[in-house]
Amino acid sequence: MLIIPAIDLKNGSCVRLRQGRMEDVTVYSDDPVATATRWVEAGAKRLHVVDLDGAFAGKPENKEAVVRILTKHPNLPIQLGGGVRDLATIEVYLDLGLAWVIIGTQAVKDPVLVTEACHQFPGQIIVGVDAKDGWVATEGWAEASAISAVDVVKRFSDVGVSSIVYTDIGRDGMLSGVNVKATASLASETGCPVIASGGLKGLSDVTELLAVESDGVVGAITGRAIYEGTLNLADAIRLTETD
Repeated sequence: MLIIPAIDLKNGSCVRLRQGRMEDVTVYSDDPVATATRWVEAGAKRLHVVDLDGAFAGKPENKEAVVRILTKHPNLPIQLGGGVRDLATIEVYLDLGLAWVIIGTQAVKDPVLVTEACHQFPGQIIVGVDAKDGWVATEGWAEASAISAVDVVKRFSDVGVSSIVYTDIGRDGMLSGVNVKATASLASETGCPVIASGGLKGLSDVTELLAVESDGVVGAITGRAIYEGTLNLADAIRLTETD
């Protein structure tokens, strides 16, 4: 299982939101490249980047910062989400050197886009499913839907998505623990590899997730925990490698 550090970009800075609220933001660094380097030096083998401004605007807003990270770390596999609404944007990002592009809002609103993207860019498309109490939210979590997370993922179980990033909105940025049960259920019910996101606080969460790795939980994204020190990234990575 991979431990994947998150870099959330807002106005070119590294930030964390609480429960996806743009007004509840903590700025951790104004240098995303230095932050990426810090996580690489701790042993990160993959990076999760989110263009928060893009998620709300519906188009890329922090591409310059992404390019700088890629230039510094050309061999680091990076997945990016936020503001991805069409095939052209996906192509631009993949051409820059990203390993995967995450389709979130648009996967709910335009499922055909996911199918087309998986066909055009095989192995490079991740679907981001953001849910609260099991129900999917879109537009940077500003809109709720009447669709369950399981139903959304089942739509894409046979079109070739690389994985699912499943975020529990109620726990995101709250350091309240990962929703292990819902994450594992999503993986086992759909047959899709799932990356857990939201609430990871410490090594005990990593241990709990390792226990459901066989259900299809292939990774966990960590943000606030590594920025505030409740989780040591190097220790977490070592734990997954010795399990």
